[in-house]
Amino acid sequence: MSISAAQVKELRERTGSGMMECKKALVDAAGDMETAVEALRKSGLAKADKKAGRVAAEGLVLVELSDDRQRAAIVEVNCETDFVAKKEEFQGFAMKIAQRVVKDTPASMEALLALPLTDGGPSIEEARKELIAMIGENINVRRYTVVETNGVVGAYLHGSRIGVLVEMQGGSEDLAKDIAMHIAASRPVCITAAEVPADLLETERRIFAAQAEESGKPADIIAKMVEGRIKKYLAEVTLVGQPFVKDPEITVGALLSKAGAEVLSFQRLELGEGIEKKTENFAEEVMAQARGK
Repeated sequence: MSISAAQVKELRERTGSGMMECKKALVDAAGDMETAVEALRKSGLAKADKKAGRVAAEGLVLVELSDDRQRAAIVEVNCETDFVAKKEEFQGFAMKIAQRVVKDTPASMEALLALPLTDGGPSIEEARKELIAMIGENINVRRYTVVETNGVVGAYLHGSRIGVLVEMQGGSEDLAKDIAMHIAASRPVCITAAEVPADLLETERRIFAAQAEESGKPADIIAKMVEGRIKKYLAEVTLVGQPFVKDPEITVGALLSKAGAEVLSFQRLELGEGIEKKTENFAEEVMAQARGK
């Protein structure tokens, strides 16, 4: 039967599928729009399942704050290539997820994926699979974290790859944002020396001791050398011990003390950290997309 361009256009707008896919679906459905929509959505789910095992290490990290500035979230949403990460459809999907996290503070990833992407719309999981079918890459909502406080929340986003949230008592929102920016740049392990994991500290102590023993100095001198290295190490990995990135003449701890502020917690997410990314030749990547794999 004859399928009009207007029908194909409507189906594309409703499903995001390609022109030829839409035309074929309409032909198979004898022109019935709802049947064609259902068929394409089923096809999209099958495509999403097929792509589920592919490595997705690119994407976006987003930061979102509530209107009252008492709640904030960082969300990481992954895709396979930087090209897709820049697409409006992918960015819009990720932003809606960040807004949903701040609004509903879901207790788990399963709970988040079950929430509607927009009020009255499909679930985030359904929308994810539909987007995979439309874009042709694996897409994952990898992780999120929420900070709620009666104090001050500072948020900083470095491009689209590093997000930081800081919960602070006292001080100002501007100071909290500066601390968040510092954390993005300096990657502290924790806030104070008391919070450094004991096993991490013991590992460093063994390494420093082995290095000091090579000097051939007496045991008491070696012990002092080790303690000196440990003190320096703690200054490097703790937030309060680090030189403030905007003014290295002062430590973050001194800056906070001067402002009568205290950092209660911080969260830092960096895009793709911990994901083993497959390296591909760009030409091969383009060919793989062209073949629809």
